[in-house]
Amino acid sequence: QAQLVESGGGLVQAGGSLRLSCAASGVIFSISTMGWYRQAPGKQRDLVAVITTSDRINYAGSVKGRFTISRDNTKNTVYLQMNSLKAEDTAVYYCNAQSIIGDYWGQGTQVTVSS
Repeated sequence: QAQLVESGGGLVQAGGSLRLSCAASGVIFSISTMGWYRQAPGKQRDLVAVITTSDRINYAGSVKGRFTISRDNTKNTVYLQMNSLKAEDTAVYYCNAQSIIGDYWGQGTQVTVSS
């Protein structure tokens, strides 16, 4: 059974940093494109960053230059380093794994940035 477990969320002041982790199990991590999405209250879930199996990376324009996505295939884990956080980054952050096997989501981790 596929499972994605996010961690690292919390409350931080504007300008601060957080590092999110997503540990995957039951997923063929090495063939999965991994992504981070976020959903603020009353808004749709949006892409934050994605990293392919060949380490091609895409960022949302609003986080480019502040966030960094990376993956460790030996640990089946994807990370999101978030720097220079802003109040508008407040949201539930979700991990996603996509491959020919399926499309899987984690349960989400709350990130709250106080201004």
